[in-house]
Amino acid sequence: MKKERAWPQFIRNLLIMVGSRSRPQLRRPTWIIVLLSIVCVFLIAAYVYPPPSPSSCSVFSSHGCGSSAFELPPAAHTRELTDAEVQSRVVINEILNYYPVQTKKPKVAFLFLTPGSLPFEKLWHMFFQGHEGKFSVYVHSSKEKPIHVSPFFVGRDIHSEPVGWGKISMVEAERRLLAHALLDPDNQHFVLLSESCIPVRRFEFVYNYLLLTNVSFIDSYVDPGPHGNGRYIEHMLPEVEKKDFRKGSQWFSMKRQHAIIVMADSLYFTKFKHHCRPNMEGNRNCYADEHYLPTFFTMLDPGGIANWSITYVDWSEGKWHPRSFRARDITYQVMKNIAYIDESPHFTSDAKRTVVITPCVLNGSKRSCYLFARKFFPEAQDKLIQLYSNSTIF
Repeated sequence: MKKERAWPQFIRNLLIMVGSRSRPQLRRPTWIIVLLSIVCVFLIAAYVYPPPSPSSCSVFSSHGCGSSAFELPPAAHTRELTDAEVQSRVVINEILNYYPVQTKKPKVAFLFLTPGSLPFEKLWHMFFQGHEGKFSVYVHSSKEKPIHVSPFFVGRDIHSEPVGWGKISMVEAERRLLAHALLDPDNQHFVLLSESCIPVRRFEFVYNYLLLTNVSFIDSYVDPGPHGNGRYIEHMLPEVEKKDFRKGSQWFSMKRQHAIIVMADSLYFTKFKHHCRPNMEGNRNCYADEHYLPTFFTMLDPGGIANWSITYVDWSEGKWHPRSFRARDITYQVMKNIAYIDESPHFTSDAKRTVVITPCVLNGSKRSCYLFARKFFPEAQDKLIQLYSNSTIF
């Protein structure tokens, strides 16, 4: 025989109380009977149908029926996390689940990482003009104090330190720029740019593109070759495993949530500071500015990044440095082609020299990938200003 489920005493008592409504000598008011009936029904339902587990979909869940804002990556379940990892993930979890404070005047922070003066400052002045209150400018000059020609840049220099190409000081400078920009609560998106960068779209297009999307534009992909996974060193274990090691463009754009996470991170930054540098053991050269953020966000919030950079660069020549554009290279058609590219190529350094194409998709629709471009020689500024004044592609 099937064993009947035993009812708790408090439910049996409630059933007796509700059943007693037929006794005329009690003469309880009708509303009490109705109330007790409702309570009884809810208690029985709660007993028969237990509450769902935290991972289940529930109408009472603060996250709805989708996945939570933060879940530990699969790697976390294959080994026991260290104390430092647990502490780090608690902080990241809280930040990712934190609903950003809405601001009446959201701004985009433009972070210029430059050795000195900005050769395209006049072009940037044209880009910013008429949009005051929608942007902030911060300049990190690593070699000499810049001479500014635009009022938008005057007084926007931050405390700077020397920066060495390929060294952790490059990442430290990026973090320094982010820290200064985060002091302004209206800054909601942060774009890192170099002295050779130019805009390839108008300000309003850039502003809406960044603030109407809920992802950071951090480039991240797997390069199995010597200039990708070949740079990994086992000293990064246990926190950073080789299968999680990623490569990507240094030139990021990130939302405020992610900028705060970068400021909060010490564990993974320290790993890259000590174990991703030029002239490592085995004659390996690891450049933290190409690996730290791509690896960090792929491990801890892969769904929060777009996996492409919004700053165009041409690696098609297959050299150590990307193609540079001179004045003679600047034409309407060249700039239009850059502005309307809708796929991002990733070049691997293994023997196959594979080109991995990433479609630029936002909110389910294919979009133009790039808002900025590099590397441009200073001599190109006059032609760029002429195109910017007369063309609709910017």
